[in-house]
Amino acid sequence: MTAGEHELHLLRQMLRIRRFEERCAQLYQQEKIRGFLHLYIGEEAVATGVMEALGPDDAVVATYREHGHALARGMDPSVVMAEMYGKVEGCSRGRGGSMHLFDSSTRFYGGNAIVGGGLPLAVGLALADKLSHRSRVTAVFFGEGAVAEGEFHESMNLAALWDLPVLFCCENNLYAMGTALERSESQTNLTLKAASYEIPAWDVDGMDVLAVEEAARKAAESVRAGGGPHFLELRTYRFRAHSMFDPEFYRSKGEVEVWKDRDPIEIIRARLEDEGFATDETWARLEAEISDEVEAAVRFAEGGTWEAVEDLTRFVYSEIPGS
Repeated sequence: MTAGEHELHLLRQMLRIRRFEERCAQLYQQEKIRGFLHLYIGEEAVATGVMEALGPDDAVVATYREHGHALARGMDPSVVMAEMYGKVEGCSRGRGGSMHLFDSSTRFYGGNAIVGGGLPLAVGLALADKLSHRSRVTAVFFGEGAVAEGEFHESMNLAALWDLPVLFCCENNLYAMGTALERSESQTNLTLKAASYEIPAWDVDGMDVLAVEEAARKAAESVRAGGGPHFLELRTYRFRAHSMFDPEFYRSKGEVEVWKDRDPIEIIRARLEDEGFATDETWARLEAEISDEVEAAVRFAEGGTWEAVEDLTRFVYSEIPGS
């Protein structure tokens, strides 16, 4: 694959996430998707760039804002959409919904609704790999709000003490729900927190997919080679509110518009056009292909099956044999 082809692949991955998310927002407003919905719009470069640095045997642990991670990891959009609808054909049989996507075939271990809850899971996965002498990386995504949680410090400490193959990916979008970073953390340079545990750490422009991929590849290669845990602070920004319920009173519309000038999709698109690798026809073709894929996912979800009422306690209680 040439450099231009690779950049076009990255563009497609990000555009696919964006259009899938936009369609989910529409479906939520139509009450086809229920519960909580946290959109990844604006942050696509992070998931796309990091996933390019991982291999199929590596593990991924994500947060409640994980649709982009799941798609970039290779999960079937139709199965993801079915899960959003709560249908049995979904990746978690419709029981997890937006915040609990899971797929063992791609080693995608959530989707976790608890802030910072995925961090100990990642440490456990990495410990299992180390004890089994497997050359794998466990990448765990979390927001900057999770840095205030005890699980963050416990997980960082154990990963460093046990020299575990974990890649900590902090998606710093500046607002933990509605709380600005400077209002919750006395030290806003999050790489310094990681460095306090003797973990190699650096910050990355999370709006530039090529910068993210380069940093993630460098970190993942070091982790895989026995360099112990690494930490990336991926400085990004969500263009939409925290969730569909969020009135978004904590930041100005002007601030959002300033960040939209650094839209990760437009950055890579402009680069491709400048290098002569893409034209308006290329863009139109991508849009058409992705639109067809997303609409096929919606049709799959619409035609899916609701779980039978008599099965609703399945996986909730276990029967003791012979009782």
